[in-house]
Amino acid sequence: MSDRPWKPFPLTGKNFTGADAVTMNDIAPHDNPPALVDTFNRRLSYLRISITDQCNLNCVYCRPYARCPKIGHQEILRYEEILRIVRVGADLGISKIRITGGEPLVRKGVYAFLKQITAIKGLKDVSLTTNGVLLKEHLQDIQAAGISRLNISLDSLHAEKICAITGHDVFHRIWQGIQEAHRTGFSPIKLNMVPIRGINDDEVSDFARLSLDHPFHIRFIEYMPIGNTGIEGNRRLLAEEIKQRIESVGPLLPVTPVNASDTARRYRFENAKGEIGLIQPISSHFCSTCNRLRLTADGQLRLCLLSNRQMDLKTPLRKGCSDEDLRELLLEAARRKPMEHNFRASCEDTLGNHMSAIGG
Repeated sequence: MSDRPWKPFPLTGKNFTGADAVTMNDIAPHDNPPALVDTFNRRLSYLRISITDQCNLNCVYCRPYARCPKIGHQEILRYEEILRIVRVGADLGISKIRITGGEPLVRKGVYAFLKQITAIKGLKDVSLTTNGVLLKEHLQDIQAAGISRLNISLDSLHAEKICAITGHDVFHRIWQGIQEAHRTGFSPIKLNMVPIRGINDDEVSDFARLSLDHPFHIRFIEYMPIGNTGIEGNRRLLAEEIKQRIESVGPLLPVTPVNASDTARRYRFENAKGEIGLIQPISSHFCSTCNRLRLTADGQLRLCLLSNRQMDLKTPLRKGCSDEDLRELLLEAARRKPMEHNFRASCEDTLGNHMSAIGG
């Protein structure tokens, strides 16, 4: 499927970027649509929201020094704009939200915002992705806001290597936050590792062993070519090689996914307290069951993580669009979601934006 960009959309003339101009009259009316359903009959119920592109770390594969321009303060979506999008989306069947960044905990007012978003009718699952640096001192605030599930990015179990990967000496703060989150009752706690050859790939088996004695979900994520990180594609570790390294620890038992839209191939070691997950957006697409949309920090609705297609929601919001207009924009976005992305393991191209502004 072509990955060409789109042309403008009606309300402002600048909503869709690229080559398929539409007007409000081009959008077919919908009488009480049950949900956001795309043209491939996928029900879109999951929205990942980047609330800031700012971060207190500079990870080499995400937001390296001098390679990641900041989004201007006025260009970042305001909390009330995000909440409005979520409320309209919830009426159309969005039931799962993940709050991401950048690092979401660096944004002022985030805990009051989290409390507001978990109170929205129709949402069944609101989780938070964080790098864990600010986690320990704010666990009570997060829990009081109604968040019980955490995804924590952790790419090494060694302090000096974390410093090299992130640019900051923060391993002990992150690990203390993880341990305290477990003691406080957060569950599940997912630890996300991006193995990169020559950087941290020698720790794959060590991360897998964590699941033996800790009730953590260890997630190994294939490096995705997003933004100008300077990391060559040949340093990417793909899922099958990761799995082979994990199997050096012991035989893996498959875990049946709870939902068909789960992105991870899940396993566990016998008698282990936790589990293992392989997320392979490059080597084995899970596009056919994708139920996700992503809202970027600057108000673009991204229809696929590994595609440059996106829709501008910020401009119509700031020009006074009605909830009905916003609803139609979301429905049109669902209709334009591509069947799949075109990236393969051999692809050396990169995608626009940086991961810190998209939300992963």
